[in-house]
Amino acid sequence: MSDKAKGKLSLVGLCLMIFTSVYGFNNIPRAFYMMGYAAIPWYIVGGLFFFLPFAFMVTELGSAFKEEKGGIYSWMEKAVGPTFAFVGTFMWYASYLVWMVNVSNGIMVPITNMIFGNSLHVPDPWILSIIAMIWVAAITFFALRGLDAVKKFATLGGIAVLSLNAILLICALLVLVLNGHPTTPITAEAFVTSLNPNFNNSSAIGFIAFMVFAIFAYGGVEAVGGLVDETDQPEKNFPRGVVTSALIIAIGYSVMILCVGFFMNYQTGGAFYEGVKAGTINLGNAGYVTMQYLGEALGAAFGMSHSGAVVIGSILARYMGLAMLLSLMGAFFTLIYSPVKQIISGTPDKLWPGRYGQLDKESGMPKFAMVIQFVIVFVIILLNMLINLGGGAEAAAKFFAILTNMANVAMTLPYLFIVIAYAKFKLNDNIEKPFTLYKSKGVAMAAVTVTFLVVAFANAFTVIQPITDYFALPVAERSAVLGDTIQTVVSMIAGPVIFGLVAFFMMNRYKKRYPAEYASLTDLSEDELHNAK
Repeated sequence: MSDKAKGKLSLVGLCLMIFTSVYGFNNIPRAFYMMGYAAIPWYIVGGLFFFLPFAFMVTELGSAFKEEKGGIYSWMEKAVGPTFAFVGTFMWYASYLVWMVNVSNGIMVPITNMIFGNSLHVPDPWILSIIAMIWVAAITFFALRGLDAVKKFATLGGIAVLSLNAILLICALLVLVLNGHPTTPITAEAFVTSLNPNFNNSSAIGFIAFMVFAIFAYGGVEAVGGLVDETDQPEKNFPRGVVTSALIIAIGYSVMILCVGFFMNYQTGGAFYEGVKAGTINLGNAGYVTMQYLGEALGAAFGMSHSGAVVIGSILARYMGLAMLLSLMGAFFTLIYSPVKQIISGTPDKLWPGRYGQLDKESGMPKFAMVIQFVIVFVIILLNMLINLGGGAEAAAKFFAILTNMANVAMTLPYLFIVIAYAKFKLNDNIEKPFTLYKSKGVAMAAVTVTFLVVAFANAFTVIQPITDYFALPVAERSAVLGDTIQTVVSMIAGPVIFGLVAFFMMNRYKKRYPAEYASLTDLSEDELHNAK
């Protein structure tokens, strides 16, 4: 290996980072909990009409701008213009800060399940906040050591997720073979209806809500866009890595949801159905319950006593906790570095205040920005803890809900920016395109249209759903939830609006102070840039 290639991401390393960033093992048991086998068609729809075409767009953009260090910002800047690119990227980046807060605050869930098995042993909120602050501090510290540290932990997380899938697949097939039939019967009706009353296809709202869930289960591939220049032989390996990962993830979700039915009894009167009906199984614990049931079903299939089967289930539930901890750690390492690296590397230093926009001379990493990023996340967690101690759990929950809602749409709305940028990129014959998956411009524009409509609809429904839920309630019950409904809708709209305005004014300030530098960022005229926006 040449000196130049040392420290670069291999094809396997890139695939594992993409896999860790996109593929959520918890999406499998949660999908089965919500829809049973009926989740599979919508995961296929999400893969065909969002994930695969979007991944292909990312591949073409990443290959064309493989020398650029700014990831999605650079792609959008070259295709459309700097203001358009910065608004979309800043909105996306700000939402990842909230994601870090959410993951940090919830990190004790896999830890307690690792220690206690399928249980609800969760410490007091103020203890969770302290652990969250330690978590984000530790990961930032190790990430600052360089890309090698990020790669190692991201790879470990990817391996952990793969191991969970391997265990579920092998054990589910063993149960199927030993029992001679799937525990939940495979029928045509099972693929179009759900026994979960909250997500039944007979309800238009439940049907659309799950479709949105399935689409967003594929989000995250754009986060590795900033790793094109860190990949060994990017013109060859980056397209291969994205396409390979996209196909494995799209197929993997559907196959694994089917496997859950091999050992889980999701039919009227079945154990899983009764747990869902009673409320003891929910989105929060569905993954750990699934692994517990897998172990029990495996033990029973081998003729073990009930107590012995429960022990096997407990072991698998604990391993689920360990694997999810490693998976979240891998995703955190990737996402604590890649988004900030993209937005800092692609933008001019003078756009940012002070040293924020400067890269470390030795490592080329945005170390100062990563430290400030840590401070922001740390302060938000600390503020949440102080609100909890001073105003009570309800006040802290509202503060947390507002933050989460602000990031909810802001994290996926930038997909629309990327899709628009891809359309401009594809139609611009002056941009060299070394790798093309859409050979025809007509096919490319059709993919753009479908992907744009799918993402736009999903985001619109995300905002509208609380309103439809409100009007679905009996009139007498509406007044009790009116305040929360307004808060949810307003905060979801406010997130992208606030983040977008901050980015717009930052870029506008830079444009006025440094007009010559701003003009050099794009070859487009002001009129063309205005029309593109």
